[in-house]
Amino acid sequence: LPTKVALWMRASELEQEAKAKRRVLRRALELIPDSERLWKAAVELEEKDAARVLLTRAVEDGCCPLSVDLWLALARLEDYEQARKVLNNARKKVPSEPQIWFTAAKLEEANGNVQNVPKILERAMRQFAEMKLKISDDRDFWQGQAEAAEKAGYNGVSEHLIKVSADVNVLPHERRRVWEAEAESMLERSSVHCARTLYQCLLGHFNTKKKIWMAAAQLEKKHGTTEALDVLLKKATTMCPKAWPLWLMGAREKWLAGDVVGARTILGEAFKINPDNEEIWLAAVKLENDNAETSRARTLLEKARIQAGTERVWMKSVLLERDVGDYDAALNLLKQALEKYPKFDKLWMMLVQLKQLSEKPEEAREAYSEGTVQCPNSVNLWIVASRFERGLQQTTKARSLLEKARLKNPKNAELWLEAIRLECSTDNKKLAVTRLAQALQECAHSGILWSEAILMEPRQQRKAKSVDAIKNCENDPFVICTIARLFHADRKLEKARTWFNRAVTLNPDYGDGWAYWYKLEAQHGTDATRGEVIKRCTDANPRHGEVWQQVAKAPGVKFENTGDKLLAVVKAAVDN
Repeated sequence: LPTKVALWMRASELEQEAKAKRRVLRRALELIPDSERLWKAAVELEEKDAARVLLTRAVEDGCCPLSVDLWLALARLEDYEQARKVLNNARKKVPSEPQIWFTAAKLEEANGNVQNVPKILERAMRQFAEMKLKISDDRDFWQGQAEAAEKAGYNGVSEHLIKVSADVNVLPHERRRVWEAEAESMLERSSVHCARTLYQCLLGHFNTKKKIWMAAAQLEKKHGTTEALDVLLKKATTMCPKAWPLWLMGAREKWLAGDVVGARTILGEAFKINPDNEEIWLAAVKLENDNAETSRARTLLEKARIQAGTERVWMKSVLLERDVGDYDAALNLLKQALEKYPKFDKLWMMLVQLKQLSEKPEEAREAYSEGTVQCPNSVNLWIVASRFERGLQQTTKARSLLEKARLKNPKNAELWLEAIRLECSTDNKKLAVTRLAQALQECAHSGILWSEAILMEPRQQRKAKSVDAIKNCENDPFVICTIARLFHADRKLEKARTWFNRAVTLNPDYGDGWAYWYKLEAQHGTDATRGEVIKRCTDANPRHGEVWQQVAKAPGVKFENTGDKLLAVVKAAVDN
Protein backbone atom coordinates (compact mmCIF):
# COMPACT_ATOMS: atom_id res chain seq x y z
CA LEU A 1 0.00 0.00 0.00
CA PRO A 2 2.92 2.48 -0.20
CA THR A 3 1.44 4.10 -3.33
CA LYS A 4 -1.95 4.88 -1.76
CA VAL A 5 -2.22 8.69 -1.62
CA ALA A 6 -5.07 8.69 0.90
CA LEU A 7 -2.96 6.73 3.43
CA TRP A 8 -0.07 9.19 3.18
CA MET A 9 -2.46 12.16 3.50
CA ARG A 10 -4.00 10.60 6.62
CA ALA A 11 -0.57 9.95 8.05
CA SER A 12 0.33 13.60 7.49
CA GLU A 13 -2.85 14.77 9.22
CA LEU A 14 -2.06 12.65 12.28
CA GLU A 15 1.23 14.48 12.82
CA GLN A 16 1.03 17.51 15.12
CA GLU A 17 4.12 19.45 14.07
CA ALA A 18 4.71 21.02 10.64
CA LYS A 19 8.20 19.53 10.46
CA ALA A 20 6.83 16.01 10.91
CA LYS A 21 4.09 16.65 8.34
CA ARG A 22 6.75 17.77 5.85
CA ARG A 23 8.80 14.64 6.47
CA VAL A 24 5.79 12.39 5.82
CA LEU A 25 4.83 14.21 2.63
CA ARG A 26 8.39 14.28 1.27
CA ARG A 27 8.67 10.53 1.80
CA ALA A 28 5.31 10.09 0.06
CA LEU A 29 6.50 12.15 -2.92
CA GLU A 30 9.59 9.97 -3.28
CA LEU A 31 7.25 7.02 -3.78
CA ILE A 32 4.40 8.80 -5.65
CA PRO A 33 5.99 11.76 -7.51
CA ASP A 34 3.05 12.12 -9.89
CA SER A 35 0.43 12.85 -7.21
CA GLU A 36 -0.85 16.41 -7.61
CA ARG A 37 -2.69 16.18 -4.28
CA LEU A 38 0.52 15.37 -2.38
CA TRP A 39 2.47 18.19 -4.06
CA LYS A 40 -0.27 20.71 -3.17
CA ALA A 41 -0.32 19.55 0.45
CA ALA A 42 3.47 19.79 0.66
CA VAL A 43 3.56 23.29 -0.87
CA GLU A 44 0.97 24.58 1.59
CA LEU A 45 3.35 23.82 4.48
CA GLU A 46 6.27 25.81 3.03
CA GLU A 47 7.30 29.45 3.12
CA LYS A 48 7.49 31.38 -0.17
CA ASP A 49 11.08 30.49 -1.19
CA ALA A 50 10.81 26.84 -0.22
CA ALA A 51 7.40 26.63 -1.94
CA ARG A 52 8.93 27.98 -5.15
CA VAL A 53 11.66 25.32 -5.10
CA LEU A 54 9.10 22.61 -4.39
CA LEU A 55 6.79 23.77 -7.22
CA THR A 56 9.69 23.94 -9.67
CA ARG A 57 10.34 20.28 -8.91
CA ALA A 58 6.61 19.43 -9.04
CA VAL A 59 6.13 20.53 -12.64
CA GLU A 60 9.17 18.68 -13.98
CA ASP A 61 8.79 15.65 -16.26
CA GLY A 62 8.17 12.55 -14.22
CA CYS A 63 6.19 14.48 -11.61
CA CYS A 64 3.12 16.60 -12.53
CA PRO A 65 3.97 18.52 -15.70
CA LEU A 66 0.31 18.56 -16.73
CA SER A 67 -1.00 20.06 -13.49
CA VAL A 68 -2.40 23.48 -14.35
CA ASP A 69 -2.85 24.44 -10.69
CA LEU A 70 0.80 23.76 -9.90
CA TRP A 71 2.05 25.76 -12.89
CA LEU A 72 -0.19 28.71 -11.95
CA ALA A 73 0.88 28.53 -8.31
CA LEU A 74 4.54 28.63 -9.38
CA ALA A 75 3.90 31.61 -11.68
CA ARG A 76 2.29 33.51 -8.80
CA LEU A 77 5.42 33.09 -6.68
CA GLU A 78 7.83 34.36 -9.36
CA ASP A 79 8.71 37.90 -10.37
CA TYR A 80 7.46 39.25 -13.72
CA GLU A 81 10.23 38.00 -16.01
CA GLN A 82 10.47 34.59 -14.39
CA ALA A 83 6.65 34.24 -14.29
CA ARG A 84 6.55 34.83 -18.06
CA LYS A 85 9.05 31.99 -18.55
CA VAL A 86 7.04 29.70 -16.26
CA LEU A 87 3.83 30.38 -18.15
CA ASN A 88 5.55 29.88 -21.51
CA ASN A 89 6.76 26.48 -20.32
CA ALA A 90 3.29 25.71 -19.00
CA ARG A 91 1.73 26.50 -22.40
CA LYS A 92 4.16 24.09 -24.07
CA LYS A 93 3.27 21.32 -21.63
CA VAL A 94 -0.48 21.99 -21.53
CA PRO A 95 -1.34 23.90 -24.74
CA SER A 96 -5.05 23.18 -24.45
CA GLU A 97 -5.56 24.76 -21.02
CA PRO A 98 -7.14 28.25 -21.37
CA GLN A 99 -6.41 29.36 -17.80
CA ILE A 100 -2.69 29.37 -18.52
CA TRP A 101 -3.21 31.71 -21.47
CA PHE A 102 -5.58 33.94 -19.49
CA THR A 103 -3.15 34.12 -16.57
CA ALA A 104 -0.37 35.14 -18.98
CA ALA A 105 -2.58 37.93 -20.31
CA LYS A 106 -3.42 39.11 -16.77
CA LEU A 107 0.29 39.06 -15.89
CA GLU A 108 1.03 41.41 -18.78
CA GLU A 109 -1.76 43.81 -17.80
CA ALA A 110 -0.75 43.77 -14.13
CA ASN A 111 2.75 44.82 -15.16
CA GLY A 112 1.64 47.65 -17.44
CA ASN A 113 2.07 45.82 -20.75
CA VAL A 114 -1.54 45.93 -21.95
CA GLN A 115 -0.34 46.03 -25.57
CA ASN A 116 0.72 42.38 -25.20
CA VAL A 117 -2.72 41.21 -24.06
CA PRO A 118 -4.44 41.06 -27.50
CA LYS A 119 -1.50 39.12 -28.99
CA ILE A 120 -1.73 36.45 -26.29
CA LEU A 121 -5.50 36.07 -26.49
CA GLU A 122 -5.63 36.06 -30.30
CA ARG A 123 -2.92 33.39 -30.35
CA ALA A 124 -4.85 31.37 -27.76
CA MET A 125 -8.04 31.48 -29.81
CA ARG A 126 -6.13 30.55 -32.96
CA GLN A 127 -4.41 27.62 -31.27
CA PHE A 128 -7.62 26.28 -29.73
CA ALA A 129 -9.30 26.46 -33.14
CA GLU A 130 -6.39 24.60 -34.79
CA MET A 131 -6.58 21.93 -32.09
CA LYS A 132 -10.36 21.73 -32.70
CA LEU A 133 -11.12 22.22 -29.02
CA LYS A 134 -14.76 22.77 -28.06
CA ILE A 135 -13.99 25.96 -26.16
CA SER A 136 -12.96 27.68 -29.39
CA ASP A 137 -16.67 27.61 -30.34
CA ASP A 138 -18.03 28.16 -26.84
CA ARG A 139 -19.11 31.81 -26.90
CA ASP A 140 -20.57 31.72 -23.37
CA PHE A 141 -17.27 30.43 -21.97
CA TRP A 142 -15.27 33.34 -23.39
CA GLN A 143 -17.77 35.93 -22.27
CA GLY A 144 -17.94 34.39 -18.79
CA GLN A 145 -14.14 34.62 -18.55
CA ALA A 146 -14.29 38.24 -19.73
CA GLU A 147 -16.82 39.17 -17.05
CA ALA A 148 -14.76 37.37 -14.40
CA ALA A 149 -11.64 39.26 -15.54
CA GLU A 150 -13.50 42.58 -15.30
CA LYS A 151 -14.66 41.83 -11.77
CA ALA A 152 -11.05 40.93 -10.85
CA GLY A 153 -9.90 44.34 -12.15
CA TYR A 154 -8.38 43.23 -15.47
CA ASN A 155 -10.26 45.51 -17.85
CA GLY A 156 -7.70 45.05 -20.64
CA VAL A 157 -8.05 41.27 -20.51
CA SER A 158 -11.85 41.43 -20.35
CA GLU A 159 -11.95 43.83 -23.31
CA HIS A 160 -9.84 41.62 -25.55
CA LEU A 161 -11.57 38.41 -24.47
CA ILE A 162 -14.79 40.00 -25.74
CA LYS A 163 -13.14 41.15 -28.97
CA VAL A 164 -11.53 37.81 -29.87
CA SER A 165 -14.80 35.96 -29.26
CA ALA A 166 -17.22 38.53 -30.69
CA ASP A 167 -17.68 36.69 -34.00
CA VAL A 168 -17.70 33.17 -32.56
CA ASN A 169 -20.83 31.35 -33.79
CA VAL A 170 -22.40 34.60 -35.04
CA LEU A 171 -23.40 35.01 -38.66
CA PRO A 172 -22.65 38.45 -40.17
CA HIS A 173 -26.33 39.32 -40.62
CA GLU A 174 -27.06 38.43 -36.97
CA ARG A 175 -24.27 40.48 -35.41
CA ARG A 176 -26.34 43.46 -34.44
CA ARG A 177 -29.20 41.50 -32.86
CA VAL A 178 -26.89 39.15 -30.92
CA TRP A 179 -24.40 41.77 -29.76
CA GLU A 180 -27.06 44.25 -28.63
CA ALA A 181 -28.85 41.55 -26.62
CA GLU A 182 -25.56 40.43 -25.03
CA ALA A 183 -24.54 43.99 -24.17
CA GLU A 184 -27.86 44.58 -22.39
CA SER A 185 -27.49 41.32 -20.47
CA MET A 186 -23.97 42.26 -19.41
CA LEU A 187 -25.17 45.62 -18.10
CA GLU A 188 -27.83 43.83 -16.06
CA ARG A 189 -25.01 41.76 -14.51
CA SER A 190 -22.97 44.95 -13.88
CA SER A 191 -20.30 43.93 -16.40
CA VAL A 192 -19.99 47.48 -17.67
CA HIS A 193 -16.63 47.25 -19.42
CA CYS A 194 -17.64 44.09 -21.27
CA ALA A 195 -20.82 45.80 -22.46
CA ARG A 196 -18.81 48.88 -23.48
CA THR A 197 -16.50 46.66 -25.54
CA LEU A 198 -19.43 45.00 -27.31
CA TYR A 199 -20.80 48.43 -28.20
CA GLN A 200 -17.37 49.28 -29.62
CA CYS A 201 -17.62 46.15 -31.77
CA LEU A 202 -21.13 47.15 -32.85
CA LEU A 203 -20.01 50.65 -33.78
CA GLY A 204 -17.11 49.20 -35.74
CA HIS A 205 -19.65 47.51 -38.03
CA PHE A 206 -22.70 49.78 -37.72
CA ASN A 207 -21.29 53.27 -37.23
CA THR A 208 -24.23 55.03 -38.89
CA LYS A 209 -26.91 53.57 -36.61
CA LYS A 210 -28.32 56.20 -34.24
CA LYS A 211 -29.81 53.67 -31.83
CA ILE A 212 -26.44 52.02 -31.16
CA TRP A 213 -24.72 55.37 -30.59
CA MET A 214 -27.50 56.36 -28.17
CA ALA A 215 -27.17 53.09 -26.24
CA ALA A 216 -23.39 53.51 -26.00
CA ALA A 217 -23.83 57.12 -24.89
CA GLN A 218 -26.34 56.11 -22.20
CA LEU A 219 -23.82 53.56 -20.92
CA GLU A 220 -21.11 56.23 -20.64
CA LYS A 221 -23.54 58.68 -19.05
CA LYS A 222 -24.51 56.20 -16.36
CA HIS A 223 -21.23 54.37 -15.78
CA GLY A 224 -18.44 56.29 -17.50
CA THR A 225 -16.76 59.68 -17.20
CA THR A 226 -17.82 63.05 -18.58
CA GLU A 227 -14.75 63.07 -20.82
CA ALA A 228 -15.53 59.62 -22.27
CA LEU A 229 -19.13 60.66 -22.97
CA ASP A 230 -17.97 63.88 -24.64
CA VAL A 231 -15.55 62.01 -26.92
CA LEU A 232 -18.19 59.41 -27.83
CA LEU A 233 -20.84 62.03 -28.64
CA LYS A 234 -18.42 63.93 -30.88
CA LYS A 235 -17.78 60.75 -32.85
CA ALA A 236 -21.52 60.01 -32.90
CA THR A 237 -22.49 63.40 -34.37
CA THR A 238 -19.72 63.07 -36.96
CA MET A 239 -21.01 59.67 -38.11
CA CYS A 240 -24.75 60.49 -37.73
CA PRO A 241 -25.01 64.26 -38.32
CA LYS A 242 -28.78 64.09 -38.91
CA ALA A 243 -29.46 62.28 -35.61
CA TRP A 244 -30.69 65.26 -33.59
CA PRO A 245 -31.05 63.37 -30.25
CA LEU A 246 -27.25 62.92 -30.23
CA TRP A 247 -26.68 66.65 -30.70
CA LEU A 248 -29.18 67.45 -27.95
CA MET A 249 -27.59 64.94 -25.58
CA GLY A 250 -24.17 66.52 -26.13
CA ALA A 251 -25.55 70.02 -25.54
CA ARG A 252 -27.45 68.93 -22.44
CA GLU A 253 -24.38 67.32 -20.90
CA LYS A 254 -22.37 70.51 -21.48
CA TRP A 255 -25.14 72.56 -19.91
CA LEU A 256 -25.40 70.26 -16.88
CA ALA A 257 -21.63 70.62 -16.43
CA GLY A 258 -22.08 74.42 -16.37
CA ASP A 259 -20.52 74.95 -19.81
CA VAL A 260 -23.18 77.13 -21.44
CA VAL A 261 -20.78 78.32 -24.16
CA GLY A 262 -19.95 74.70 -25.03
CA ALA A 263 -23.66 73.86 -25.23
CA ARG A 264 -24.24 76.85 -27.55
CA THR A 265 -21.36 75.71 -29.75
CA ILE A 266 -22.79 72.21 -30.12
CA LEU A 267 -26.25 73.54 -30.96
CA GLY A 268 -24.71 75.97 -33.43
CA GLU A 269 -23.04 73.09 -35.25
CA ALA A 270 -26.32 71.16 -35.14
CA PHE A 271 -28.16 74.11 -36.76
CA LYS A 272 -25.78 74.10 -39.74
CA ILE A 273 -26.59 70.47 -40.51
CA ASN A 274 -30.26 70.42 -39.38
CA PRO A 275 -31.57 73.94 -40.12
CA ASP A 276 -35.24 72.96 -40.07
CA ASN A 277 -35.21 70.64 -37.05
CA GLU A 278 -37.78 71.69 -34.46
CA GLU A 279 -36.12 69.88 -31.54
CA ILE A 280 -32.76 71.62 -32.02
CA TRP A 281 -34.38 75.04 -32.27
CA LEU A 282 -36.41 74.45 -29.10
CA ALA A 283 -33.39 73.10 -27.23
CA ALA A 284 -31.46 76.27 -28.10
CA VAL A 285 -34.39 78.39 -26.92
CA LYS A 286 -34.58 76.45 -23.65
CA LEU A 287 -30.85 76.89 -23.09
CA GLU A 288 -31.09 80.66 -23.45
CA ASN A 289 -34.32 80.92 -21.48
CA ASP A 290 -32.96 78.85 -18.58
CA ASN A 291 -29.95 81.17 -18.45
CA ALA A 292 -32.14 84.30 -18.35
CA GLU A 293 -31.13 85.28 -21.89
CA THR A 294 -34.66 86.28 -22.93
CA SER A 295 -33.57 88.45 -25.87
CA ARG A 296 -31.48 85.62 -27.33
CA ALA A 297 -34.38 83.19 -26.86
CA ARG A 298 -36.81 85.60 -28.55
CA THR A 299 -34.46 86.08 -31.52
CA LEU A 300 -34.05 82.32 -31.90
CA LEU A 301 -37.81 81.82 -31.86
CA GLU A 302 -38.28 84.50 -34.53
CA LYS A 303 -35.85 82.62 -36.78
CA ALA A 304 -37.39 79.27 -35.85
CA ARG A 305 -40.88 80.45 -36.88
CA ILE A 306 -39.47 81.17 -40.33
CA GLN A 307 -37.26 78.09 -40.79
CA ALA A 308 -39.12 75.44 -38.78
CA GLY A 309 -42.50 77.01 -38.15
CA THR A 310 -44.16 74.07 -36.46
CA GLU A 311 -47.04 74.34 -33.99
CA ARG A 312 -44.65 73.65 -31.09
CA VAL A 313 -42.37 76.50 -32.14
CA TRP A 314 -45.34 78.87 -32.17
CA MET A 315 -46.49 77.54 -28.81
CA LYS A 316 -43.03 78.10 -27.26
CA SER A 317 -43.03 81.63 -28.70
CA VAL A 318 -46.31 82.37 -26.95
CA LEU A 319 -45.05 80.80 -23.69
CA LEU A 320 -41.94 82.97 -23.70
CA GLU A 321 -43.98 86.17 -23.96
CA ARG A 322 -46.49 84.94 -21.38
CA ASP A 323 -43.75 84.09 -18.90
CA VAL A 324 -42.13 87.54 -19.19
CA GLY A 325 -45.57 89.12 -18.64
CA ASP A 326 -46.08 90.59 -22.13
CA TYR A 327 -49.65 89.35 -22.62
CA ASP A 328 -50.30 91.59 -25.63
CA ALA A 329 -47.36 90.11 -27.55
CA ALA A 330 -48.43 86.62 -26.50
CA LEU A 331 -52.00 87.20 -27.72
CA ASN A 332 -50.75 88.61 -31.00
CA LEU A 333 -48.59 85.51 -31.58
CA LEU A 334 -51.49 83.26 -30.59
CA LYS A 335 -53.73 84.91 -33.18
CA GLN A 336 -51.15 84.22 -35.91
CA ALA A 337 -50.55 80.68 -34.67
CA LEU A 338 -54.24 79.77 -34.61
CA GLU A 339 -54.62 80.94 -38.20
CA LYS A 340 -51.91 78.44 -39.16
CA TYR A 341 -52.81 75.62 -36.75
CA PRO A 342 -56.47 75.84 -35.70
CA LYS A 343 -56.51 72.11 -34.80
CA PHE A 344 -53.69 72.39 -32.24
CA ASP A 345 -55.53 72.22 -28.91
CA LYS A 346 -52.72 73.60 -26.73
CA LEU A 347 -52.96 76.95 -28.51
CA TRP A 348 -56.66 77.20 -27.58
CA MET A 349 -55.89 76.26 -23.97
CA MET A 350 -53.26 78.98 -23.81
CA LEU A 351 -55.72 81.48 -25.27
CA VAL A 352 -58.24 80.64 -22.53
CA GLN A 353 -55.51 81.02 -19.91
CA LEU A 354 -54.31 84.37 -21.27
CA LYS A 355 -57.83 85.74 -21.37
CA GLN A 356 -58.25 84.63 -17.75
CA LEU A 357 -55.01 86.32 -16.74
CA SER A 358 -56.17 89.46 -18.55
CA GLU A 359 -59.47 89.25 -16.62
CA LYS A 360 -61.60 88.92 -19.76
CA PRO A 361 -63.97 86.03 -18.88
CA GLU A 362 -66.31 86.50 -21.85
CA GLU A 363 -63.44 86.38 -24.31
CA ALA A 364 -62.08 83.30 -22.52
CA ARG A 365 -65.50 81.64 -22.89
CA GLU A 366 -65.51 82.47 -26.62
CA ALA A 367 -62.01 80.98 -26.90
CA TYR A 368 -62.92 77.62 -25.42
CA SER A 369 -66.20 77.53 -27.33
CA GLU A 370 -64.40 77.96 -30.62
CA GLY A 371 -61.58 75.67 -29.52
CA THR A 372 -63.90 72.77 -28.67
CA VAL A 373 -65.48 73.10 -32.10
CA GLN A 374 -62.06 72.93 -33.77
CA CYS A 375 -60.72 70.22 -31.43
CA PRO A 376 -63.71 68.19 -30.19
CA ASN A 377 -61.53 65.22 -29.23
CA SER A 378 -59.14 67.20 -27.05
CA VAL A 379 -59.91 65.95 -23.55
CA ASN A 380 -57.56 68.49 -21.96
CA LEU A 381 -59.30 71.41 -23.67
CA TRP A 382 -62.71 70.28 -22.38
CA ILE A 383 -61.23 69.99 -18.87
CA VAL A 384 -59.71 73.49 -19.11
CA ALA A 385 -63.10 74.84 -20.18
CA SER A 386 -64.86 73.08 -17.30
CA ARG A 387 -62.34 74.34 -14.74
CA PHE A 388 -62.69 77.87 -16.10
CA GLU A 389 -66.45 77.78 -15.45
CA ARG A 390 -65.94 76.13 -12.06
CA GLY A 391 -63.56 78.95 -11.14
CA LEU A 392 -66.34 81.42 -11.88
CA GLN A 393 -68.72 79.37 -9.66
CA GLN A 394 -70.67 78.35 -12.77
CA THR A 395 -71.10 74.72 -11.67
CA THR A 396 -74.01 73.99 -13.98
CA LYS A 397 -72.06 75.17 -17.02
CA ALA A 398 -69.01 73.17 -15.94
CA ARG A 399 -71.14 70.03 -15.51
CA SER A 400 -72.78 70.59 -18.89
CA LEU A 401 -69.41 70.95 -20.61
CA LEU A 402 -68.18 67.67 -19.13
CA GLU A 403 -71.32 65.84 -20.19
CA LYS A 404 -70.88 67.18 -23.72
CA ALA A 405 -67.23 66.15 -23.66
CA ARG A 406 -68.11 62.59 -22.62
CA LEU A 407 -70.54 62.29 -25.50
CA LYS A 408 -67.80 63.25 -27.96
CA ASN A 409 -65.12 61.21 -26.12
CA PRO A 410 -66.80 58.13 -24.60
CA LYS A 411 -65.02 55.83 -22.15
CA ASN A 412 -62.51 58.49 -21.17
CA ALA A 413 -61.31 58.10 -17.58
CA GLU A 414 -59.93 61.65 -17.30
CA LEU A 415 -63.30 63.22 -18.15
CA TRP A 416 -65.07 60.99 -15.63
CA LEU A 417 -62.47 61.91 -12.98
CA GLU A 418 -63.05 65.62 -13.62
CA ALA A 419 -66.81 65.10 -13.30
CA ILE A 420 -66.37 63.26 -9.98
CA ARG A 421 -64.14 66.00 -8.60
CA LEU A 422 -66.56 68.68 -9.73
CA GLU A 423 -69.29 67.10 -7.61
CA CYS A 424 -66.90 66.69 -4.66
CA SER A 425 -65.96 70.38 -4.89
CA THR A 426 -69.61 71.31 -4.46
CA ASP A 427 -70.06 68.91 -1.50
CA ASN A 428 -72.41 66.82 -3.61
CA LYS A 429 -70.93 63.58 -2.31
CA LYS A 430 -73.90 61.44 -3.27
CA LEU A 431 -73.72 62.46 -6.94
CA ALA A 432 -69.92 62.06 -6.88
CA VAL A 433 -70.33 58.45 -5.72
CA THR A 434 -72.89 57.86 -8.49
CA ARG A 435 -70.51 59.32 -11.07
CA LEU A 436 -67.71 57.12 -9.75
CA ALA A 437 -69.84 53.97 -10.09
CA GLN A 438 -70.75 54.95 -13.67
CA ALA A 439 -67.12 55.69 -14.45
CA LEU A 440 -65.88 52.32 -13.17
CA GLN A 441 -68.53 50.54 -15.22
CA GLU A 442 -67.31 52.29 -18.35
CA CYS A 443 -63.56 52.28 -17.53
CA ALA A 444 -63.17 49.24 -15.27
CA HIS A 445 -59.36 49.10 -15.51
CA SER A 446 -58.53 52.78 -15.11
CA GLY A 447 -55.86 53.36 -12.48
CA ILE A 448 -56.71 57.04 -11.96
CA LEU A 449 -60.36 56.18 -11.27
CA TRP A 450 -59.54 53.39 -8.82
CA SER A 451 -57.06 55.71 -7.07
CA GLU A 452 -59.81 58.28 -6.66
CA ALA A 453 -62.19 55.55 -5.46
CA ILE A 454 -59.72 54.58 -2.71
CA LEU A 455 -59.26 58.18 -1.56
CA MET A 456 -63.01 58.87 -1.55
CA GLU A 457 -63.62 56.08 0.97
CA PRO A 458 -63.58 56.77 4.73
CA ARG A 459 -60.09 56.04 6.08
CA GLN A 460 -61.08 52.76 7.78
CA GLN A 461 -62.56 51.38 4.52
CA ARG A 462 -59.71 52.30 2.19
CA LYS A 463 -57.86 49.03 2.65
CA ALA A 464 -60.80 47.00 1.30
CA LYS A 465 -61.13 49.32 -1.68
CA SER A 466 -57.39 48.96 -2.31
CA VAL A 467 -57.83 45.20 -2.69
CA ASP A 468 -60.51 45.77 -5.35
CA ALA A 469 -58.24 48.28 -7.10
CA ILE A 470 -55.31 45.83 -7.22
CA LYS A 471 -57.58 43.12 -8.67
CA ASN A 472 -58.58 45.43 -11.52
CA CYS A 473 -55.27 47.32 -12.01
CA GLU A 474 -52.53 45.06 -10.69
CA ASN A 475 -49.55 46.99 -12.07
CA ASP A 476 -50.95 50.47 -12.44
CA PRO A 477 -48.55 53.14 -11.04
CA PHE A 478 -51.41 55.42 -9.93
CA VAL A 479 -52.98 52.68 -7.80
CA ILE A 480 -49.61 51.50 -6.48
CA CYS A 481 -48.67 55.06 -5.49
CA THR A 482 -52.02 55.62 -3.76
CA ILE A 483 -51.60 52.42 -1.73
CA ALA A 484 -48.08 53.54 -0.80
CA ARG A 485 -49.57 56.81 0.48
CA LEU A 486 -51.97 54.79 2.67
CA PHE A 487 -49.03 52.87 4.15
CA HIS A 488 -47.28 56.18 4.78
CA ALA A 489 -50.35 57.55 6.56
CA ASP A 490 -50.45 54.41 8.73
CA ARG A 491 -46.71 54.74 9.53
CA LYS A 492 -45.88 51.46 7.80
CA LEU A 493 -42.77 53.08 6.42
CA GLU A 494 -40.90 50.13 4.92
CA LYS A 495 -44.02 48.93 3.12
CA ALA A 496 -44.62 52.47 1.88
CA ARG A 497 -41.05 52.69 0.53
CA THR A 498 -41.44 49.35 -1.25
CA TRP A 499 -44.67 50.43 -2.93
CA PHE A 500 -43.37 53.88 -3.87
CA ASN A 501 -40.32 52.22 -5.41
CA ARG A 502 -42.62 49.88 -7.32
CA ALA A 503 -44.72 52.80 -8.60
CA VAL A 504 -41.77 54.80 -9.96
CA THR A 505 -40.18 51.66 -11.40
CA LEU A 506 -43.37 50.90 -13.32
CA ASN A 507 -43.50 54.48 -14.63
CA PRO A 508 -40.42 56.65 -13.96
CA ASP A 509 -42.13 59.50 -15.84
CA TYR A 510 -44.84 59.77 -13.14
CA GLY A 511 -43.59 62.82 -11.22
CA ASP A 512 -46.23 62.69 -8.47
CA GLY A 513 -44.94 59.25 -7.42
CA TRP A 514 -41.47 60.71 -6.84
CA ALA A 515 -42.95 63.66 -4.93
CA TYR A 516 -45.00 61.52 -2.52
CA TRP A 517 -42.01 59.24 -1.96
CA TYR A 518 -39.80 62.23 -1.16
CA LYS A 519 -42.46 63.53 1.22
CA LEU A 520 -42.14 60.27 3.17
CA GLU A 521 -38.34 60.56 3.27
CA ALA A 522 -38.54 64.21 4.29
CA GLN A 523 -40.60 63.21 7.33
CA HIS A 524 -39.04 59.88 8.31
CA GLY A 525 -35.91 59.29 6.21
CA THR A 526 -32.25 60.23 6.38
CA ASP A 527 -30.09 62.52 4.26
CA ALA A 528 -28.95 59.42 2.37
CA THR A 529 -32.48 58.21 1.53
CA ARG A 530 -33.59 61.71 0.55
CA GLY A 531 -30.52 62.12 -1.64
CA GLU A 532 -31.17 58.77 -3.32
CA VAL A 533 -34.76 59.74 -4.22
CA ILE A 534 -33.60 63.08 -5.66
CA LYS A 535 -30.83 61.36 -7.64
CA ARG A 536 -33.15 58.73 -9.10
CA CYS A 537 -35.80 61.34 -9.88
CA THR A 538 -33.20 63.49 -11.64
CA ASP A 539 -32.06 60.50 -13.70
CA ALA A 540 -35.68 59.71 -14.64
CA ASN A 541 -36.46 63.39 -15.44
CA PRO A 542 -40.26 62.93 -15.11
CA ARG A 543 -42.60 65.17 -17.10
CA HIS A 544 -46.08 63.95 -16.14
CA GLY A 545 -48.27 63.72 -13.09
CA GLU A 546 -51.23 65.84 -12.04
CA VAL A 547 -49.45 67.91 -9.38
CA TRP A 548 -46.13 67.74 -11.23
CA GLN A 549 -47.52 69.40 -14.35
CA GLN A 550 -49.44 72.04 -12.37
CA VAL A 551 -46.19 73.12 -10.71
CA ALA A 552 -43.85 72.68 -13.67
CA LYS A 553 -46.10 74.57 -16.11
CA ALA A 554 -47.14 77.40 -13.82
CA PRO A 555 -46.71 80.76 -15.65
CA GLY A 556 -43.42 82.53 -14.95
CA VAL A 557 -41.96 79.72 -12.84
CA LYS A 558 -38.50 78.37 -13.64
CA PHE A 559 -36.49 75.65 -11.95
CA GLU A 560 -32.75 75.24 -12.15
CA ASN A 561 -32.92 71.46 -12.05
CA THR A 562 -35.22 68.49 -11.54
CA GLY A 563 -34.38 68.36 -7.83
CA ASP A 564 -35.71 71.90 -7.26
CA LYS A 565 -38.82 71.03 -9.24
CA LEU A 566 -39.34 67.92 -7.10
CA LEU A 567 -39.17 69.95 -3.88
CA ALA A 568 -41.72 72.43 -5.24
CA VAL A 569 -44.08 69.58 -6.16
CA VAL A 570 -43.68 68.08 -2.68
CA LYS A 571 -44.87 71.37 -1.16
CA ALA A 572 -47.85 71.46 -3.50
CA ALA A 573 -48.86 67.82 -2.99
CA VAL A 574 -51.68 67.53 -0.45
CA ASP A 575 -52.56 64.17 1.09
CA ASN A 576 -56.21 63.24 1.28
